[in-house]
Amino acid sequence: MGATKWSTVLGTAGLALAAVTVSATATAPAAAQDRASDARLAQRVVLTNVDSGRAVAASAGDDVEVRLTGYREGGLTYTWSVPAADDSTVLRGTGGTTTPSGGASAVLHADHSGVATVSAQRRCVPGPGRVCPQVITPWKVTVEVK
Repeated sequence: MGATKWSTVLGTAGLALAAVTVSATATAPAAAQDRASDARLAQRVVLTNVDSGRAVAASAGDDVEVRLTGYREGGLTYTWSVPAADDSTVLRGTGGTTTPSGGASAVLHADHSGVATVSAQRRCVPGPGRVCPQVITPWKVTVEVK
């Protein structure tokens, strides 16, 4: 009778463990699908010097990162301003910087649906004894947030 009592207790405990295991297995795929769905929604669009003049699409929640590279030539340094959006309700700037070599970068977060233009300007900074051409080169991209 003692052996029967233990097998009943172990059998009941085994069923309880099986129920917990099945329950955890059944909910894991749903949680994984939610994480996969979130990952699809939040994307990062990266733009560089060559993207000027383009129109790009983004979704609300995405980040738009702009990385512009400056350069030095003949004692002149061509530097970029920090990229910024013309409509901060559509694309909100979350950070931006320039580098000593003339580069500039910014991250803009797509908050709401709409269209915003992201722009920056490249200008010349002369080295000692040098003269720059008086030309400012614009860079801009139109971003449509859906």
